[in-house]
Amino acid sequence: MRSRRRLVVIGGDAAGMSAASQARRRDPDLDIMVLERGEHVSYAACGMPYLVGGLVGSPERLIARRPEQFAAQGIEVRLRHEAIRIDPPAQRVSFSSSDGVTHVEPYDELLIATGARASIPDIPGAYARGVFTLRNLASGVATWEWVERERPGRAVVIGGGYIGLEMAESLRHRGIQTALVHRGAEVMSNLDPEMGALASQALRDIGVALYLGEQPLAILEANGRARAVQLSDRELPADLVVFGTGARPNSALAQEAGIPLGAGGAIRVDDHLRAGIDHVWAAGDCAATIQRVTGEPIWVALGTVANKMGRIAGLNLTGGDAAFPGVLNTAITKVGVMEIARTGLREGECLRSSLDYAAITIEDRTLPGYYPGSAPIHVKLCAEKGSGRLLGGQIIGGPGSGKRIDTIAACLTARMTVQDLVDMDLAYAPPFSPVWDPVQTAARVLLSEV
Repeated sequence: MRSRRRLVVIGGDAAGMSAASQARRRDPDLDIMVLERGEHVSYAACGMPYLVGGLVGSPERLIARRPEQFAAQGIEVRLRHEAIRIDPPAQRVSFSSSDGVTHVEPYDELLIATGARASIPDIPGAYARGVFTLRNLASGVATWEWVERERPGRAVVIGGGYIGLEMAESLRHRGIQTALVHRGAEVMSNLDPEMGALASQALRDIGVALYLGEQPLAILEANGRARAVQLSDRELPADLVVFGTGARPNSALAQEAGIPLGAGGAIRVDDHLRAGIDHVWAAGDCAATIQRVTGEPIWVALGTVANKMGRIAGLNLTGGDAAFPGVLNTAITKVGVMEIARTGLREGECLRSSLDYAAITIEDRTLPGYYPGSAPIHVKLCAEKGSGRLLGGQIIGGPGSGKRIDTIAACLTARMTVQDLVDMDLAYAPPFSPVWDPVQTAARVLLSEV
């Protein structure tokens, strides 16, 4: 008979290992086992495009902590062990090991942190050699090894979200002729169209050929290797194809166990990350959350969110009382010299939420015009009419633009108004900003609309 309480964690990436580490700090006597079906835990998934692009020297640089480091903390990590069944009434998890043997493990507390799975179009040739999807570190390493070994001259990236843009930039950094195919009219569907158009232009500026409003019909092969991507009216030659077509919550295991799902097909959790069944918790890309501006359930897949959710889950499953407040969907990336960021609601989301809102976009400079390195910056803000409450913001511009989104995110977190943003005491010196920071200049323009 077990004398120690046991925590079983399914999934060993951001949320799972954050929760396991937090639980260990809170309860030194807790027995902790992590089941990870892949070959790595605790790695920087967001760094994979930059590994492929040659900016990160080796895959080892992306590994934050190894299983033996967790073992030294008393956290047992089992790699290449896949959970196959959860039995909540019996409080047991069945899992298969790398040798194909099935095991059953009891738990006192269970954390599901199964992450997200890549969304791959169901088209011929999607699994040919030379076709990759960055779904975990192993797939990132495989892509990097292909580029290192095969030295492809032509690549096609399918998808115009974060991964698509970052991969296109990284491949161009390698000197590879790169095309990007995206079904939308502009890339970055999480931006409003006019801001997405600026992101599209940033790709063109670094030499990426864009095929917008298109979807791949097939990956054409030669001797089992990708040779081209078939569109409706043309073929795009390719020695390398990368899918960046989004992700879906990896929630099938939970659903089969009768655990309720919510927004986007992710596991429905309360603000303490309880999954609706006693002793079962969920965190990270497999779990739903709420949009902090509207309070509506949403699903997002972001490493920052996963780490924070994991911490809260680790606190609560060891007896804590912490609430996860939800997300603003704050995110940032870059293409060439252009930095791209967003937080809160887009104008399109304001419209769908039936909010009475106003939105403005300004063009400004990152620095005073006379100072070396001054570059264009576009700032878009949305706010509620009447109350003046800020609802969201988007920024695209040259070096120094993107992290300004954090000022807007801080305002949204504090439920501040446009006037509050205008009144904020932000730092100024010519190497950093104009006298009026572009974010505050946008707020001044928006004041007259709310």
